[in-house]
Amino acid sequence: MLGCLAAGLFAGCNTPMPCDPGPGGLCTPIIANTSAPETGRRANDVAAPNMPNMPVTPVAPLASVPAAIVQTRPIDLSGPGGLPPAAMQPGAVQAGAVRIALMLPLRSEALGKPAEAVRAGFMAAYERDSAGFVVNLVQAGDTPDQVTSDYASAVQNNDIVVGPLARSAVTTLAASQLVLKPTIALNNPDANTAVPDLMLVMGLSIEAEARQVAQMAADELHAGLPLRALIVSGTNAWQRRIALAFQTRWKQLGFQSDVVELADSNGYLSEAALAQLKARVDADPPGLLFAALDADQAGQMRMNLDSALPLYGASSVNPGLEPGTAMAQLDGMRLMDLPWEVQPDHPAVRLHPPRIPSRAMLDMDRLYALGIDAYRVAREIALRPNQQFRFNGVTGRLQGKLGAGPSQFSRFYPAVIYQNGAFTPLNGKN
Repeated sequence: MLGCLAAGLFAGCNTPMPCDPGPGGLCTPIIANTSAPETGRRANDVAAPNMPNMPVTPVAPLASVPAAIVQTRPIDLSGPGGLPPAAMQPGAVQAGAVRIALMLPLRSEALGKPAEAVRAGFMAAYERDSAGFVVNLVQAGDTPDQVTSDYASAVQNNDIVVGPLARSAVTTLAASQLVLKPTIALNNPDANTAVPDLMLVMGLSIEAEARQVAQMAADELHAGLPLRALIVSGTNAWQRRIALAFQTRWKQLGFQSDVVELADSNGYLSEAALAQLKARVDADPPGLLFAALDADQAGQMRMNLDSALPLYGASSVNPGLEPGTAMAQLDGMRLMDLPWEVQPDHPAVRLHPPRIPSRAMLDMDRLYALGIDAYRVAREIALRPNQQFRFNGVTGRLQGKLGAGPSQFSRFYPAVIYQNGAFTPLNGKN
C-alpha cells in the first residue's frame, strides 16, 4: 500500500486510500478512483498499491528528438473559429507528428509507484501504435505552483497533455486559466469544480462502478415488484462513499434500501457485528445484498448469511485470478470491474502480454490499464478532433468528445459473475 501521504494527494477519490485499508489506494484509479463523472462538466475522483516491473522503452526528451519528428500539427478542438492564438504552435508543420506530453509525478515519494504504473501502460500502448506521434515525459511536481509551472512548460512544447495524476493537481489546473490545449486528466477534480472545455477527465471511479452495479441489479432482478436492497458497508471512507453511490442510484431507480455498517479490526469484520447482521437478515430477508467491502470482508459476510441471497459488489470485492486464491464463499457474486481484471479474453486485453497479478497488486494493475487507455484516448482526439470517439478499451467501453464545446466522457464496466475462481460475463454478454 502507498503511505498515508498519498491520502492527501488523492483525498476524495473513488477508491480506497493507502491509509484506508482496503482494496485500492489512489483516488482515481479505483480502488482507484479514477473515472470522471460519467458524462459531465463537474467532477469528483485516483488510487493504488505496488506493481510488478514492466518493460518500457525510455521516452526521449524533447531536445533529443530529431527535428523531423518534433515538427507538429496543432490539434484544432475549438470548433469553426479555430484554437485561440495562445494554443497554436508557431510554425507548426501540418504533416508533422503529434507531440503528447505525459505529465506524471514520477519522483514523488508518495505517488512515484502509481505514476510509474500509468507510464508503463501508456508506453506499452504507444509502442504498439506510435506512427505519427511522439511522447515527451514531463516530471510533475506536487505543489500547486509546481503543477502550474510544469503544465505551462508541457503546453508550450506539445500538442496534447496527458495528466496530471493527483486529484489536487487536476483541481489546480481546472481552476487555472492555463488549459488552452487538449488535456486528458487522469483523476477527477474536487466536487463541483468546473472543468475547462479543453480538459477531458478519464480517471477510474469505484463510485461510478457502484452506480452501474445498481442499474445492473435492477435490470437483472426487478420483475415489476418492489426490490429492497441491504447495503453492507465497512467504516472506511471509501466504503461509505460507494455505499452512498449505490444507495443514491438505487433510490433514483425507484427502490428502497437499508444500510448496515459493520465494525472491523485490522480489516476483519467483528464476529459480534456479523452475528447481528445474520439475525437481521434471517428475520427480514432483503431482495439483494450490496457489499461495500473488500473481497475478504465480503467472504466473511457471505459465510455467515444465506448464500442464496443475490450478492453484488463493485471492483473492491474482486478476489482476483491468482492461482490458489479462489474464494468459494463468493461463488455466484455479481460485480463490475475493468475488462483488464475480469475479461482475459477481451480483444483489447489480448493485445497485451498475459499477466495474473496478486490481489495486493490489483490497484497498480488497474493504473497500468488506465495508462493504456489514456494513450488510446489521446490518439483518438488527435486523429478525430471535435468528433465523438467510441472504443472497447481495457478499462471498459469508452466514449467521449473533446473540442467544440464542453468535453464528454463515459466509461461502461463489464458485469461478470464470480464462480470457481473465474469470471464469466453476466447473461453471456459484455
